[in-house]
Amino acid sequence: MNRRHFIAMAGASAFAATSPWAYAQSDASTWARVQRTKTVRIGVVRSGIPYYAKDIASGNWSGCMYSFYEGVAKSVGAKLDITETTWGNSVLDLQSNKIDLFFGLNPTPQRAAVIDFTNPVLNIAFTVLTKTPEKFATWASLDSPEFTVAVDNGSSHDALATRLLKKANIVRLESASEATLAVQTGRANAQVIVLPLALSVVAKNPAAGKMVIPTPQENATSNGGVRKEADAQWLQHVNAWIAQAHASGQIKQAFFSSLQNLAGVPADAIPKDLSV
Repeated sequence: MNRRHFIAMAGASAFAATSPWAYAQSDASTWARVQRTKTVRIGVVRSGIPYYAKDIASGNWSGCMYSFYEGVAKSVGAKLDITETTWGNSVLDLQSNKIDLFFGLNPTPQRAAVIDFTNPVLNIAFTVLTKTPEKFATWASLDSPEFTVAVDNGSSHDALATRLLKKANIVRLESASEATLAVQTGRANAQVIVLPLALSVVAKNPAAGKMVIPTPQENATSNGGVRKEADAQWLQHVNAWIAQAHASGQIKQAFFSSLQNLAGVPADAIPKDLSV
């Protein structure tokens, strides 16, 4: 092989390794892998009603987030490959290329440093679960040393309470259900919890307390998480599907249906002006 031929081949190899076209064809690209395998690898959470629910008898999954997965998969002519995970481990599963998409994450700066986020799927209000709803019409009224507020450690509930409540006693527990139990048993005056979960708790266990949406209203977005990669085609496609699903009313319909059918929330208990 002469020198000129070697240089030409080396240049061609470098182009093949670095060109966007070559990258898109490699397994490093989620879009290329989905197109090749016709499979979308997703994460689901066992205790995530109304977002996720598993039928013990059949093993089938449902919930509004699961229906969103089905919509994305249909849009690319693919089937779903399901991996059970947790809210916390889902980020690690995305980083390690174990799953392609996880719906139901709030895009915190810490998470955004290691994964990418889709546009919001849901935009939901934070609420307070309490036995004394008349006391907590505003967030400011909750921020007092005389009140103990329960949250699940490391969650978006925890982040909001930390940001807004400088005087109240914040108790950080292992899970949202433990925080609910603290209110029910009188160990806490209130729990900070997002609206879908609060509606579900009250519908299943009225003795736990009542739900209040304090003013000014605080909202959190629920987004999809994807792996960070140079090829943005997968992220762009999911975002396009989300935009279409919002415009058609599919997302709102699936969310309300899951609240009623899975969480047992009566239709008249869902705030009439609730937007998603």
